[in-house]
Amino acid sequence: MGDLKDKIIAELKNTKRMGIDELIEAMEKGGFFEAPCSGQHHLAEPEGLMKHSWNVLEYARKLNEAWGRLIPDDSLVLVCLLHDLGKMGDHGKSNYVENILKDGKQSKSKPYVTNPDLVYIDHEIRSVTIAERYIFLSEEEEQAIHFHNGLYGIFKYAIPGKETPIYLILHFADMWCSRVVEIEGKEENE
Repeated sequence: MGDLKDKIIAELKNTKRMGIDELIEAMEKGGFFEAPCSGQHHLAEPEGLMKHSWNVLEYARKLNEAWGRLIPDDSLVLVCLLHDLGKMGDHGKSNYVENILKDGKQSKSKPYVTNPDLVYIDHEIRSVTIAERYIFLSEEEEQAIHFHNGLYGIFKYAIPGKETPIYLILHFADMWCSRVVEIEGKEENE
């Protein structure tokens, strides 16, 4: 975990956003670096959220490069590494908890469930809310994080006609990683 965690922290610090050190501290305390990314789908495993966030950044950078560097790197780093920040949980509670079956063992098919003790807020909203406690996000960065799940998310009816380059790059990188790269046995993470 150390190497990837160190890379993520270095990338966040390189954005030089005021409050980034406090955000990183909140991520450490909130379990971002240990949390699973999902309950049963892509990277439903310890450290999955960190791995997924890094994968999204790597693919978004490739897209941004191929498409003429439309997005400044600091914005790309922030939206990619923070788009699923809300999946770590909030208010001292994890978003995902182990799914323990009646036999006392963790489910293999759905290892995690959403924490019933955490008031439900869609992770897109929670991600922006947590980030903005510590750092400033531009309108485009907020929109990209809110809309990143595209037609699979809560903003599916708000998106058409309002797409921005940063949203499109984040959305495509996120979908590519969760649907192709992170399929069991095919992850390309270093």
